[in-house]
Amino acid sequence: MNDLQRALRHANRREFLKTTTKGLGGLALSSLLLTGGAGPKAAIGPGGGALPRLHHAPRAKRVIYLFQAGAPSQLETFDYKPVLNERWGQEIPDSVRGNQRLSGMVAAQSSFPLVGSVFPFTRSAQTGGYFSSLMPHTAEVAGDLCMINSMYTEAINHEPATIFMQTGSQQVGRPSIGSWMSYGLGSSNENLPAFVVLLSRGKPDVQNLNMQSWSSGFLPSHHQGVQFRSGNDPVLYLNNPDGISRSGRRAELDALAELDRAQQEHWGDPEIDSKISQYEMAYRMQASVPEMTDFSDEPQHVFDLYGEEARKPGTFAANCLLARRLAERDVPFVQLYHMGWDQHGNLPGDIQKMTRSSDRASAALVKDLKQRGLLEDTLVVWGGEFGRTSFSQGTLTKENYGRDHHPRCFSIWMAGGGVKPGLVYGATDDFGYNIRENGVHVHDLQATMLHLLGVDHERLVFKHQGRRYRLTDVHGRVVEDLLA
Repeated sequence: MNDLQRALRHANRREFLKTTTKGLGGLALSSLLLTGGAGPKAAIGPGGGALPRLHHAPRAKRVIYLFQAGAPSQLETFDYKPVLNERWGQEIPDSVRGNQRLSGMVAAQSSFPLVGSVFPFTRSAQTGGYFSSLMPHTAEVAGDLCMINSMYTEAINHEPATIFMQTGSQQVGRPSIGSWMSYGLGSSNENLPAFVVLLSRGKPDVQNLNMQSWSSGFLPSHHQGVQFRSGNDPVLYLNNPDGISRSGRRAELDALAELDRAQQEHWGDPEIDSKISQYEMAYRMQASVPEMTDFSDEPQHVFDLYGEEARKPGTFAANCLLARRLAERDVPFVQLYHMGWDQHGNLPGDIQKMTRSSDRASAALVKDLKQRGLLEDTLVVWGGEFGRTSFSQGTLTKENYGRDHHPRCFSIWMAGGGVKPGLVYGATDDFGYNIRENGVHVHDLQATMLHLLGVDHERLVFKHQGRRYRLTDVHGRVVEDLLA
């Protein structure tokens, strides 16, 4: 007698009523569902998601999120502040700084001298927005961008701020936005994950990311982001080991699924279903992933657009090209993390490395999607976890200055997917320190992203430990001004 048979034999009445789907609890639940006009079958949407239908007509079908980890300085990229150059080295006025919470890295500073940007800015004739000389390629697609210069957050350190942007909470354990999409909407592509994660580094010495940023949290685990790596094995443990054929793997999975179903019938654990789903996805990915990551069919003009870096697996440029290939195959959520933007010192030198590795590829992705007719229903988002201070941290010279973390205001941009093209939204004060008009909170951005996908952020919920959770927690509003 095996373990499963022994467990079934010793199951008592209490365990039967608690776990089996044929128990009184299951019958009561089925009755409630049917009374509401939506039986159990209706709980699965057309893409395999939990939502039986979208809440309203969507503008976007998929998202490509170009997350710039480490927090790019808005004052060196998109938020032009000539006053900082005019007052270079002067103390920031107390009336501007107020009681701003400071990070531990500058809390002991006795002086907070203003520092301008050493990089010149030009104004876009299309939009009136500003772009620094570090972003020439992004400036070329200004007419396609919805630029937000008035983002703000509550977190002041990298890990909680990054997790907040991705999950709606500064504490680990909540599902990421990609996991919420996978859970709610599912995917029309059965051969690739609904949520793909790609990592790159703009320079060698970078702060690593916490995998909680793409975790499924308390959602079933098959909604977690699947990381594609550079190298011969894009997904770890995907290939069969030596001596195992594809038909042998199929037979093994069939036998394993039969055992899992028996366990599921007895215990009613949803994670068993997740495991079956993950095994089957991995089997299908054995054929789809190698084709997906093979760029040999891309013509030369594509590499001319993205740059030769796109030929090097693991670079941001290669990941942007891969994101376009995933979008072509209707993968709903592709998350790129580009690490290296944390510049507390040597900002002028380090930010040039970062923009050289990202500016061209980001703009190329927008152009590439547009010329293929994909931009109109693909939402592209570019930005980090917070901004940088208008005063200097540490050494203050034009060759070597730094900026500390700044949650009060920062810049991001979006393109495609139903946002207004050519829009510059929100404004900060003359010092680039406080929002002057049209602030957009992290939860507002998340609510707006879900809205563009046809989802009401207040109605995409999951009950966990007696409470109904959502991506935006109990906050957030759709920023109607950003919608086309």
